[in-house]
Amino acid sequence: MAVARVRDIVARGIWIVCMVLALVLAIAAFTYALEANSDNGLVKLARQLADVFDLGFFDLDNPVKAFDDANDPNGAVKTALFNYGLGAVVYLVLGRILERIIRP
Repeated sequence: MAVARVRDIVARGIWIVCMVLALVLAIAAFTYALEANSDNGLVKLARQLADVFDLGFFDLDNPVKAFDDANDPNGAVKTALFNYGLGAVVYLVLGRILERIIRP
């Protein structure tokens, strides 16, 4: 009984952490989409946290998919939305899979 309870708590914790990380990436993506003031402290914080939690795979310096800025003035916004959005989905799927494996 105690082991099942611990597994349940750990599974919930992992799911919550993955949801928070996905939320961080989503908020950072929206700061690009809404063209938020990059000098604002909260915007800086959101973008810095997203840069830390993008796993180096979904970052904007070396993105999974980059939209051409020369042909499209919204290329940077599309790149941020696509890559951070994909990263958020990966966190949610990974969190759900881990939760299902750990939960009794």
